[in-house]
Amino acid sequence: MSSPSTSLWSPLRQTAFRGLWICGGVFFVGNGMQTMAAAWLMVELTGSSFLAALVQTAVFMPMFLLALPAGVLADTTDRRRLISGALLAQTGACALLALLALRGWSGPASVLFLVFVCGCCTAMLTPAWNSSVIDPVPRDEWPQAITAVSIAYNAARAVGPTLAGLLFALLGASWVFAVTVATTLVMWESIRRWPPKAHPPSKLPAERLWGGTLSGLRFAWHSRMILAQLVRVTAFGAAGSALWALLPVIAQRLGTGAQGFGLLMGCLGTGAVLVGLVLGRLRARFGLEVIVGTAGGVFAAAMLVSALTQRAWFVYLWLLLAGAAWMSAMSTFNTATQASAPQWVRSRAVAMHMVAALGAFAMGSAFWGASSDLIGLTPTLCVAAACMVASLLLAKPMPLRMGALHEVTQATPWDELFIEAEPLPEAGPVAVEVGYRIAPGTDAAFLDTISRMKAPRRRDGATFWRVYKDLGEPSRYVERFIVESWAGYLHQRARATLADQALETEVRAFLAPGETARMSHYIAER
Repeated sequence: MSSPSTSLWSPLRQTAFRGLWICGGVFFVGNGMQTMAAAWLMVELTGSSFLAALVQTAVFMPMFLLALPAGVLADTTDRRRLISGALLAQTGACALLALLALRGWSGPASVLFLVFVCGCCTAMLTPAWNSSVIDPVPRDEWPQAITAVSIAYNAARAVGPTLAGLLFALLGASWVFAVTVATTLVMWESIRRWPPKAHPPSKLPAERLWGGTLSGLRFAWHSRMILAQLVRVTAFGAAGSALWALLPVIAQRLGTGAQGFGLLMGCLGTGAVLVGLVLGRLRARFGLEVIVGTAGGVFAAAMLVSALTQRAWFVYLWLLLAGAAWMSAMSTFNTATQASAPQWVRSRAVAMHMVAALGAFAMGSAFWGASSDLIGLTPTLCVAAACMVASLLLAKPMPLRMGALHEVTQATPWDELFIEAEPLPEAGPVAVEVGYRIAPGTDAAFLDTISRMKAPRRRDGATFWRVYKDLGEPSRYVERFIVESWAGYLHQRARATLADQALETEVRAFLAPGETARMSHYIAER
């Protein structure tokens, strides 16, 4: 059996992925152009640096607020319609922004509002697009595909603002916004041509928005793999945000001015793109923890260099390495999250990853900025570097790993449901009991094994789980768990994976000869 390819070019051989990747890169460039043009236009209109900074808030706040609901919709509705609808709405907002700028009717309020609308559209489509863009790629090439998407995004962050600056200077803001209309339509055409895979057909009632949100959060809390990845990306992003937030202050300290600030940003982006070309091979050779640990150490060192030296060329060199480190860690976290989530919750896992990363970045940036004003640039960056190194200690209690295929593949339920009169979907709560009459002398081993069932039961929907011993018959135990509704219970049954089924096999191996596990269902009446 041949080993999976670690080449970045392997997923790009897939026509559908290549088309979505190229068009996604064009869309990212357009978004970067729009953000920069809106900020410059705000300065021209008001002269206020505060209002110009609010453009960034209008872009990223929707992502923080809407990512998880968008992930629920991506998991429970038609992803093609969701992405296409959001793109068409964004096209309309961009076109209106271009028209107002062309006619000279744009004001601070209208610019911020329309940029916010575009940010909401991007937030609504991002979880669906991120989870569907890798659909055409074999599972063992997902890490390379996700790295390729990260490269496109980081390259666009460098190219978009540069193109926007040139076009703004030559033709004005309206033409920059007109270009973003075209880039959004390019993305829309790619979704029309290579639509996401439809969700597998299901007879189960669709999850509602609030219930789907709770399901996603419950899954993350009770899945050790996903929880570890979310905690690790939060810690890494919170500490590392100091360097990104304080880049203008670093440029000012170096005396390089606006041009030097642009070069600092360019070094970070260039380092990210360059390491992406070899990241797959590095990850396959050294493993996730070595990549993240090395990245954390390099990024901490770059913060120390930026804090302690005023040699511009030396800082530029270390920022190249810092960009490579940031890309290596963040791409690894993202890959591990997507590879560890079953299909039914994958978009929600992507959304929670986005919320964790963006939330940590936003709050960390504000904290480190305030700290720099209070104690100075050098002490702040030194403290941030120490926090980055400290975050690496999470590797022992919360190790990173990618879910194996049997851990994310849904299985056929063990037992058929024999219910004389099936309840309504919203009826409940539902109590489920599974009785086990075990072989004598195996009590301790049985309890150790069945205790491992708590996490998957709770992860997939149970609000309560416990094992009871029958006082009238010491060899009999009852596993009891509660689900909020009959529909929730049906979803829980459907979410069990092959790994969960293997664990149930281990549990049932303790049954006394000739005995079977007996399942009973109860519906709350009062």
